[in-house]
Amino acid sequence: MSPAPDERDRIRAAMDRILAGSPQHSNGALTIVALAAEAGVPRNALTQRHLDLKNEFYEKVRGRGETPDAEKRLRKQVVKLKELRATDAEEIKQLRADVEALVGALHQSQMENRKLRKQLADRPSNIRVLPTQPQPSPRAIAPQEHVAPVTDE
Repeated sequence: MSPAPDERDRIRAAMDRILAGSPQHSNGALTIVALAAEAGVPRNALTQRHLDLKNEFYEKVRGRGETPDAEKRLRKQVVKLKELRATDAEEIKQLRADVEALVGALHQSQMENRKLRKQLADRPSNIRVLPTQPQPSPRAIAPQEHVAPVTDE
C-alpha cells in the first residue's frame, strides 16, 4: 500500500499540534502511537516509512527538555526491574545460607547415626536392649500374622 501524498505533511502538522499541547485526534502523549493517531496514519508509517519524521519528533521532544512518554515508561520499568533483581538477589543469598545450614545439619545427623550404629554393633552380645514400647508376646500373635523381625541394616 502506497502512502497518501499528504502523509508527511499530516505527520508534521500532528507533530506541531502535539508539541504545542493542542492535540485534536489523540491524547497528546509524547509517543509515536499518539503522533500516528493525531496524523491519522498507521503507526507503521512512522516506524517503517518515515523514520526520519519519527526521529525528528523525538529530537524535538528532547530539545524542549522533555522526555518522550515511551522513554519515561521504560525508565520506570527499569527501576522496578532493578528493585526486583535486588530483592531476588537477597532471597538467593538467604536460600544459599539455608542450604549450607541444612547440609551441615544433615552431615551432623549422619555422623551421629554412624556413631550410634557403631556403639550398637560394639556392645556385648549378652546385654539386651529393653524395648521402649510393650511388645505383644509371641503367643498372642497368630501364625499367619507373624512378621519377620526388622534387621538393623
